[in-house]
Amino acid sequence: MNISVELTLTPLQNEFEEPIVNFIKKLRASGLTVLENPLSTQVYGDYNVVMQLLTKEIKEALSLIENGLILLKIVKTDRSTYEPDF
Repeated sequence: MNISVELTLTPLQNEFEEPIVNFIKKLRASGLTVLENPLSTQVYGDYNVVMQLLTKEIKEALSLIENGLILLKIVKTDRSTYEPDF
């Protein structure tokens, strides 16, 4: 089963940029389809592969920041090729 996941990592500290950049670089290196915009990062692929990656990388990202949160949305389909038709 393919999924699409939208993530937003928000470190609640003064030094916030480096943890976000490191997190995104780890996702990019996974070989999965990863798309970014200024507000979030999307990861697309097989459910088990994506969730295994996210479990590992979210834990690491949160361990490297003092305080923070991560928002996540999961859609049960690969929406990586979505283009609005309006």
